[in-house]
Amino acid sequence: MDLQGEATKRCPCGNPATLAECCGRFLSRTQTPARAEELMRSRYTAYVLGDLDYLMDTHDPETRQPADRDNAARWIEDARWRGLEVVESLAGGPDDQQGVVEFKARYMILNAQQVHHERSTFRRVDGRWVYVRGEPGKRVARASAKVGRNDPCPCGSGKKFKKCCGSASG
Repeated sequence: MDLQGEATKRCPCGNPATLAECCGRFLSRTQTPARAEELMRSRYTAYVLGDLDYLMDTHDPETRQPADRDNAARWIEDARWRGLEVVESLAGGPDDQQGVVEFKARYMILNAQQVHHERSTFRRVDGRWVYVRGEPGKRVARASAKVGRNDPCPCGSGKKFKKCCGSASG
């Protein structure tokens, strides 16, 4: 994937680093993630940037199904990604063989805000982290009031909700 022109922008995964310093180094295939959470963040960035090949390359060959490519392509085509929140990361470090990352990915589809909440399982294959499978994330009762139109957008963009995820045009 050619990241020219995108490399100096903030990384879509939510880290404060630039794309080149963060997930871009993985999507360009110059480095591989050392942690399961880095792989999960780079896979989110691949959805944002439309890098279907990266998504397939980082999916465990033992659990990948033919329909996975079609499903990922559909999300790339239809969704406008709005932000990522890592809820929890268990194991998945440089010395681990398995890890779990729970996250919430916000997106717009058909002018409606959606949240994909997942607990993803990762494992090492030939020294590289790969995505194994995902299960629905834990449901938690809302602890705060609903976001108002003039409140800061929960996606972290810095805009008001009504001018960001709350707008029909996104």
